[in-house]
Amino acid sequence: MKLSGVELRLISMPLVAPFRTSFGVETTREILLLRAVTDEAEGWGECVAMSDPLYSSEYVHAAVDVLTRFFIPALADVPELDGNAVAPALAKFKGHRMAKAALETAVLDAELRAQGRSMGRELGAVRDRVPCGVSVGIMDSIDELLDAVGGYLDAGYLRIKLKIEPGWDIAPVRAVRERFGDEVLLQVDANTAYTMADARHLAGLDPFGLLLIEQPFDEEDVLGHAELARVVSTPVCLDESITSARAAADAIRLGACQIVNIKPGRVGGYLEARRIHDVCSANGVAVWAGGMLETGIGRAANVALAALPGFTVPGDTSASDRYYRTDITEPFVLDQGHLAVPTGPGIGVTPIPDELAAVTSKVDWLPL
Repeated sequence: MKLSGVELRLISMPLVAPFRTSFGVETTREILLLRAVTDEAEGWGECVAMSDPLYSSEYVHAAVDVLTRFFIPALADVPELDGNAVAPALAKFKGHRMAKAALETAVLDAELRAQGRSMGRELGAVRDRVPCGVSVGIMDSIDELLDAVGGYLDAGYLRIKLKIEPGWDIAPVRAVRERFGDEVLLQVDANTAYTMADARHLAGLDPFGLLLIEQPFDEEDVLGHAELARVVSTPVCLDESITSARAAADAIRLGACQIVNIKPGRVGGYLEARRIHDVCSANGVAVWAGGMLETGIGRAANVALAALPGFTVPGDTSASDRYYRTDITEPFVLDQGHLAVPTGPGIGVTPIPDELAAVTSKVDWLPL
């Protein structure tokens, strides 16, 4: 394909309720969307960077800058452009994996649309629908948490993930177990809020039969996670620490994780995400699909990824109405705890023009 140019579009999506984690509270999601225009088709990608560099070092306006100044111009020199050519073309640039992932996805989506192939088929999906979990933020009270969890279980979600931090960990987990029983699939996510000094305290979660504890320590403390895995019986899952297939292989070798959360934006794209899936599968390590409060653009591709065979734990591939009253695509709707894998060409969805325009704050066109 020949790339004509890329549109960068900033949108602002109000959340249905504030979402609190150990690193802050979100009430509105600022999102960067990319539209790659080629001589054969157009493709869409969603950058999952947050407004502030809290989850990772990346943030929305830095992604706009690096895409504008470096990444998009670099594709002008690629003679045979397709999805697989993007990462090699950008390899000389350090970091900025979320921006790289958005650009690769937009190009890959255009390629697949031109060829009439779906993202699921391209990645190797083996299911036509995927089981869904939901992420529950830190609440102001236990009663508020129990009401929220009860609502999600009534809606049909098959797994509950509780965000935790020091001072909000054992008590909420105990309360959810006491109210809803041991049969509920339950896990916790610390988003790097603890240190090895908290290991014995985190072992207090062991009696509750959790699926996993996700990223309790700093993303660079892989050895600390390996030490923790020898102290607690709850399986340790890595998120922020896994930035590539190589990082996954190293963490597995060190015994730092028994489960891996794969977020395509965090690792540089869906093609690298598939490589991580393959590394984990070869080593008998389960994986699941994480989420970054995506719109339907990002959610569609995430659901396709979650349909690969190694994804054996319900992911954070929640329905559209978990976060947004109105999505910019046709909404993803929960059906008996599952979401359908899109079967149309590319990611299988496109923005609804009126909905997209209603939330757009800025559009830039970068011709090549």
